[in-house]
Amino acid sequence: MSNVEHMSCVLASLPDPAFLLSRSGRYLAVFGGRDPRYYHDGSKLVGLYISDLIKPEKADWFDEKIVEALQSRKLLIVEYELSNKDVKGLLDEGPDKPIWFEGRIYALDFLIDDEEIVLWVASNISVRHEQEIKLRELSDKDQLTNLFNRRRLEQDLILQYEAFARYSEPTSILLFDLDNLKLLNDTYGHHVGDEAIIAVANVCRSELRKIDTAYRLGGDEFVIVLPSIELAEAVHLANRLRELFNLELNKWSFEGACTTVSIGVTTISLRDSSYGTALKRADDALYKAKRNGKNRVIST
Repeated sequence: MSNVEHMSCVLASLPDPAFLLSRSGRYLAVFGGRDPRYYHDGSKLVGLYISDLIKPEKADWFDEKIVEALQSRKLLIVEYELSNKDVKGLLDEGPDKPIWFEGRIYALDFLIDDEEIVLWVASNISVRHEQEIKLRELSDKDQLTNLFNRRRLEQDLILQYEAFARYSEPTSILLFDLDNLKLLNDTYGHHVGDEAIIAVANVCRSELRKIDTAYRLGGDEFVIVLPSIELAEAVHLANRLRELFNLELNKWSFEGACTTVSIGVTTISLRDSSYGTALKRADDALYKAKRNGKNRVIST
């Protein structure tokens, strides 16, 4: 067997597919793809163009990456998704989750049919991508309530503040905690206090819009971020939530006191130098609600 034949056998046995692609996006050769868990025979692609198979927006992206690799003459590594919605001739119905790939693209130093070419190796990374998403969610989630945590709140409020600064898009903030939680813990135990905290989190999940987000800062302190809502509407929502919270918490009432919720409300405004200024203002409103007798909404 000649060296060329040896090399052909090696390339054919690669677990991940490797494509020779021209600058114009034509498949010139297909090697490997021998892992049957992820890949089908790609030999029928030879002679076709990416645009013959993939819908325009995604096909344009592939063409751009080929040109980028050719211009840089360096290894280009990209991650991308493909679903049935990206492929021409397939119904939109299909798997809920797209397939994720890592592409390694390198310009080769010879021409085929007078065109520059790249080697594109595609590795299925769907499992790894899903694991990364889960790890990211774990780092952003509060373990008790499964709401987002302080770390995620800070990230999201940076984006909301930037949206306000650029487009004057309003964002309101609700900061609240449970009244008399220590007394509840002392009377019934911390496991009951945890149940009360979880009950409040469940109300948030069931009553907020999809674009609203609830966070547990720690202990019994929560924040709700309300994009595209002005102060008056935020106050109205806060009062409705307070009533719903209290209905849930009423089951843990005890002699001399009851578990309720106090809420501070504000909206990011021109006076704020950062999201932190608005958050501090909501915190001040919350403590004013506590000083004024608890179980109330104060806005600022």
